[in-house]
Amino acid sequence: MRSNLVNPHLRFVLGLIKASHFGPTVLVVVISFILSLTQLSFLGAIEVACAIFAGQLVVGWTNDLLDFPLDKGAERARKPLIAGEVSISGIKKSIPMALGIALVLSLMGPLGLKGTAIHFLGILSATFYNFRLKRTVVSVVPYMVSFGAMPWAIYIAVGKTPPAWLYLGFIFFASAFHFLNVLKDLEADISQEIFGLPQRLGRRASIAIACVLVSFGILAVLSR
Repeated sequence: MRSNLVNPHLRFVLGLIKASHFGPTVLVVVISFILSLTQLSFLGAIEVACAIFAGQLVVGWTNDLLDFPLDKGAERARKPLIAGEVSISGIKKSIPMALGIALVLSLMGPLGLKGTAIHFLGILSATFYNFRLKRTVVSVVPYMVSFGAMPWAIYIAVGKTPPAWLYLGFIFFASAFHFLNVLKDLEADISQEIFGLPQRLGRRASIAIACVLVSFGILAVLSR
């Protein structure tokens, strides 16, 4: 009897984890933690990473929620909403909770008011990508803004300005990821009239641009 009560809750939590785009979310959180360690104490870095994690949940869940009709049309059975591992109402209730937690953790932690403002600029940019910009020629811009904001949020929190090589590296590598990340669903996106910049340029051009952006990112890091 008890397992019947636990399993639905566990299924719901696992569904939320999957819907957060867990792999990329963990990557972003780990990067934020490592970067925070260069400027903050271990505890402070943990606090920043937790705030970033909550913000990433908002972005990931919003993405899956808005993409539900497209995922259903493309029969992406592995998506948690399509598989029934989590409900639309469950995600809708979870998003404002995660946003509130991100705000509290940011304000109460080392980021402070200025760092929190920049952190939420990153969340806003990424969420606006989900709502609208992923279908436009400027689809790469939210990646530039959101990932470029991370070092600024952390450095400004301690009264510093991040070095140019650092935030430029974030921008170049994140932009390259955008061009590569869409390749697996490129044809499906085009058939569903999702015409972001990579979809408009095509597979070969997107790969070429990603390689150039990675090269610029490496040059930026080496110029430190």
